[in-house]
Amino acid sequence: MGYGVGNYPLWYYLIQPLIAGIVGYVTNVLALEMTFRPIEFLGPELFRIKNQPWGLFGWQGIIPTKAEKMASVCFDLMTTKLINIKEVFDRLDPTKFSEVMEDALLLMLDSIVDEVAMKYMPGVWKTLPKEVKDEVVVVMNIESDQFLVTFMEEVKGHVDDILDIKQMTVQACVREKRLVNKIFQECGEKEFIFIRRSGLYFGFLFGLIQMGVFFVYDASWVLPVFGFLVGWFTNYLALKVIFRPLNPIKLGPFTVHGIFLKRQKEVSETFARVNCVEILHTKAIWETILSGPLSSNFYAMLRAHSIVFTEKLVGGMKPFAVTAMGSATFAEMKEEIAQKIAENLPAIMPHSYQYTTDALDMERTIREKMQELSYPEFEGVLHPAFEEDEILLIFVGGVLGLCAGVIQLFIFYS
Repeated sequence: MGYGVGNYPLWYYLIQPLIAGIVGYVTNVLALEMTFRPIEFLGPELFRIKNQPWGLFGWQGIIPTKAEKMASVCFDLMTTKLINIKEVFDRLDPTKFSEVMEDALLLMLDSIVDEVAMKYMPGVWKTLPKEVKDEVVVVMNIESDQFLVTFMEEVKGHVDDILDIKQMTVQACVREKRLVNKIFQECGEKEFIFIRRSGLYFGFLFGLIQMGVFFVYDASWVLPVFGFLVGWFTNYLALKVIFRPLNPIKLGPFTVHGIFLKRQKEVSETFARVNCVEILHTKAIWETILSGPLSSNFYAMLRAHSIVFTEKLVGGMKPFAVTAMGSATFAEMKEEIAQKIAENLPAIMPHSYQYTTDALDMERTIREKMQELSYPEFEGVLHPAFEEDEILLIFVGGVLGLCAGVIQLFIFYS
C-alpha cells in the first residue's frame, strides 16, 4: 500500500526526519571540523585566493587561515577593553626585581671583570693589592643593585618603546596557528557541543517539514534542496542562539539569553588562562623585548646604563690601570666591560621570570576585567574575530547538506 502523491511505502516518509536529523548532526560536526582543521592547507595549491580557506583542490581550516587577522582583531579589542600594558608594567618593583637578580648578576659581573682585566692588564691584575680588588667587589655589590633599579625604572617608563605586544601575539598565532584554535576551542567548548547536538534536533524538525512537502509533492529536487536548507539553517540557528539574544529576556518563568554570554564568568577564566599560558607569558615577553622589532631601543637603553655602571665599577682601579696601559687602552677596557654587561645580561633574565609573572599578574587582570564587561562588550572581545566568516561556516553546512540530499535522491529513486 502506497501513500502520498508518489504512492511510496510509509517508511519512505517516516525515515526522512531521521535522515534529516542525522544530516544536520553530521553537517554541523563536519562544519566545525572544517573550521579548525587542517591547520595547514591540505591539497595541491594550484589556485587559491589569499586568506581564503578553499582552493581549487584542497582546504585549510577557516580559523587557521585567518589566524593573523583574528589574532589582530582580538588583541586590539583586548588592549582597548581589558589591559593596558604600561599600567601592567607599572606593577614591577625595580628594587624587588634587583633582589631576585642579585646573585646571578654578581656572578656575571665577577666573571666579566676578571676576563677583561686578564685580557688588558694580566700582570697588573694578578699583582693588584688585595684592598683594591676588595674595593672593586664592594663597589660591584653596591652599584649592581642601583644599576638594575635605575635600568628597570627606565624600562617601566618606556615599555611602549621596547615592547610591541601586538606584534608578539600576532606573530605567535601565525607561527603556531594551533594557539588560535585552542583559544576558541577551549572558550567555546560547551557551545561547540551544543552546535553538534543542535544539528540533530533542528535537522529532525526540518525533516518533518520535508516529509510533509514530499508527501504532497515528490519532485526529485525536493531532497537536495531540503538537504541544503537543513545544513544551512541548522548551522545558522546554532550560531544565532550562541550569541543572541545579547541581553537576557524574561519570558514568563524563563530567561532567554545567548548560551555563550551566560557563561561569561567561566569563559573569562578560560580566555585569561589560555592567553597567559600560551601567548602572553613572561618568557615570550622578554624574548620579544630582546629580539623583537624594538630590541634596538632596549639595547641602546641597556648600553647607556652599562656605561654609567662600568665607570663606577672600575673607578678604584683607574690609577693603577692608567699607569699600566695608558688612558686610551683603559677607556677601551671600560667600553668592553660595558659591552659585555649589555651582551650577557639577557642571558640571566630567566632568573626574573617568576617574579615578573607574579608582579604583572596579567591572568587575574584579564579575567577580572573580562568578567566586569557588559554583555555587548563581552561579546565584542571574541565574536568580531570570526563574525564575518560565519556565513562561510553556514554555507559549508549547506553544501554538506546538499551532498547528503543528493545521496538520498539516489537511494529513493534508484
